[in-house]
Amino acid sequence: MNMWKPRLYYFSKYAKYIGIAAVILTRFSDATIFIWLSFFALTVFIEMAFDFSTLKCAFLQIVGILKIRKKYGKSLPDRHHFHSTIVYDLPFEGAWTVVNGCFTEKYSHSWGIPTQRYAYDFLMLDQNGRSHRGDPKNVESYYCYAQTILAPADGEVVEVVAHEEETILLSKGRFFNQASQIAGNYVVIKHGEAEYSTLAHLKKDSILVKVGAKVLRGEKIAACGNTGNSTEPHLHFQLQNGPSFYDSAGLPIRFSNVKLETPANYQQIDPRPHMEIDLIPDGFITRGFNVSNDSSSTTFPASIEHL
Repeated sequence: MNMWKPRLYYFSKYAKYIGIAAVILTRFSDATIFIWLSFFALTVFIEMAFDFSTLKCAFLQIVGILKIRKKYGKSLPDRHHFHSTIVYDLPFEGAWTVVNGCFTEKYSHSWGIPTQRYAYDFLMLDQNGRSHRGDPKNVESYYCYAQTILAPADGEVVEVVAHEEETILLSKGRFFNQASQIAGNYVVIKHGEAEYSTLAHLKKDSILVKVGAKVLRGEKIAACGNTGNSTEPHLHFQLQNGPSFYDSAGLPIRFSNVKLETPANYQQIDPRPHMEIDLIPDGFITRGFNVSNDSSSTTFPASIEHL
C-alpha cells in the first residue's frame, strides 16, 4: 500500500499550526528560526488539496441544509407525522450492530444534518465487543467487510457510484479518504413516491446493479466496504424524500419483523448511553443493539480468542 499521500496529509494537518505560530512569533522576534518555521504555514494548501473532496461535500451539505430549512422550516418529517406505505427490511443478512442512529434527536446519527437525521451506521461485533480481528489497519480484518448488502425493499436504482478506492485506515479514528466524496461508493434506490434509500461506503467494484435496474426486496446489490469518510468498514443506510444525498429530507425508517438484542460488551466500542429496549416502538431501531431480520438466523462473529 502506497502510504506517502496519507503521511504527507497528516504531516500537513499538524505542521500548519507550527507555521501559524511561527508567523505570529515573527511579529515579536527577528530570530531566523521563526522565519524558517513560518514556511510550515504553507502546508495548509497541501491539506486543502488532499481534503478537497471533503471540503466540496461540506459546502454541498451546508447548501443542502439551507435549502431544506427554507422548504420545511421546523416541519421536517418525523415518525409522528410521516407514515410510509412501505415497510423496509434490514439491508443485510444475519445480525449486525447499530453503532449510530435513532428515530429521536438524543441518539440520532446527525440530527443537525436533515438528510442524515434518521440515518444508521451498521457493523458487526463479536462477543468481546470487537469489530475486527487481527490488524486494525487492514480492512479485511473487519467482520462486516465484504459482507452481502441487500435491497431493503422493491424499487428502481436511480444513482450508482461504484469505483472509488477504499479508504486507508491509519489508526483509531484516523483515516485517509481516497474517494471523490464522503459517501464513497453508494447506491440510491427509489422505492416509492418521495422515498429513496441510500446505501453508502460500499466496497469498490462490488456493486451489482446499474441505474435503471429494478431490484427486489432482499436482492443482493453490493458488498460492505470502507470507502469515503469512514473510520472503519461499515454500512451507512438512510431513507430520504429525494434522490440527493445533500438536499433531501431524511425520513424515519420503519422495519418489518426486526429483532433486537443487547450486544455483549457493547461498551468496548461505544461507551455512550443508549435507549432502553422497552422504550423502542415496534418496527424501529436505535444505536446500541444487535438487529436482524427476524426470519433470518441470528449469528454473530466468533469471539476473538477463538479465531
